[in-house]
Amino acid sequence: MFDAGDTSFIIICTALVLLMTPGLALFYGGLGRRKNMVSNMMNSAFIMGMGIVLYMLVGYSLSFGDDILNFIGSLKNVGLMGITKDSLTKSIPTFAFIAFQMMFALITPAIITGSIAGRMRFKALFLFIALWSIFVYYPLAHMVWGDGGLIGGVIGALDFAGGDVVHISSGTTGLILAILIGRRVDYMQISYRIHNVPFVFLGMGLLLFGWFGFNAGSALAASGLAAHAFMTTAISAAAGMLMWIFIDVMKQGKATLIGACTGVIAGLVGITPAAGFVDMWAALIIGVTVSPVCYCGIALIKRVFKIDDALDAFGCHGIGGIWGGILTGVFVNPAINGGQPGLIYGKVSQFFAQIEGIFITFVMVTVGTLLCAGIVSIFTPLRVDRKEELVGLDISEHGESAYPSFTGLD
Repeated sequence: MFDAGDTSFIIICTALVLLMTPGLALFYGGLGRRKNMVSNMMNSAFIMGMGIVLYMLVGYSLSFGDDILNFIGSLKNVGLMGITKDSLTKSIPTFAFIAFQMMFALITPAIITGSIAGRMRFKALFLFIALWSIFVYYPLAHMVWGDGGLIGGVIGALDFAGGDVVHISSGTTGLILAILIGRRVDYMQISYRIHNVPFVFLGMGLLLFGWFGFNAGSALAASGLAAHAFMTTAISAAAGMLMWIFIDVMKQGKATLIGACTGVIAGLVGITPAAGFVDMWAALIIGVTVSPVCYCGIALIKRVFKIDDALDAFGCHGIGGIWGGILTGVFVNPAINGGQPGLIYGKVSQFFAQIEGIFITFVMVTVGTLLCAGIVSIFTPLRVDRKEELVGLDISEHGESAYPSFTGLD
């Protein structure tokens, strides 16, 4: 039955999630180098156009259409055919549900771009994101959230707001692309300096603001569960920030604003799969533990394996999403929102379901990413040439600069 309150709530949450993509553009833009500011922001910006059109054409149907082999939705609703203003999903108009899910389909591929910042050709990225959305994101969303999906329906793995679908998928894809494309030309030779710390803080603030819609809205109703998810999100983000500050002080002797911002994001990523399934004290533990796990993961990737995950998409989102998914299986309390009791309650079935779901996500995303990258490379090189990279992608790929010299002319 239609509920006006639920509908209003979901529409507001949809707008909040939309805000996350330009927030990510500012976050990545500030983290990157001055000569790639426009490029890093454009990598998120174009997805706002492509993602909405693709989701309308095939994304919703492939994600939430009638199940095919527990893997993907049918083409029943291509172009949103068969859906009217009177169609309902639970207590809200189906169009409101589609709009909400569509915003997830924007922010997810935008996260990927952090790993390849400063060296991937825009044409290649444009084609890759289109293919990746169709062959990886939409099937994965169906497998986790669609009726009859392999991960959520058959295995029974829990993912409240996108641990598998958003963070593990985007982080893993970013890592694979970083390996395929290779390191920046001067990687490990010079010290990269974050060029705009205030932009990073502003981007983090917008992401945090939008994340409340991201997690609370996943309850799909203005309900106690939405309020519960809101609170677990706030607690984990705060704990993640404080823990990263503590790590900074212990390692460097000083608290850094970049560290605080990164800790917030890590805390948000960690709680995303668990937000509607765990108690408040468990959210605190997730936030406290996800920051050191991500911190060590970033160091391992960059210093040991020497993989140039430029803006730490895998280090933060991939590792944080995996950790959050595992701890969901440890702490899930079925009294909150169903599922099997977690590991701390003496039951192992949900914990193993979480592990299996994460493994399937990783394998599916890896195969899909390699396939999409291979197709794109037939038509265009994935990477810019050395001269274009040294000049900076703002000029070489987009013909504009974020900081043009003032000449006194308009």
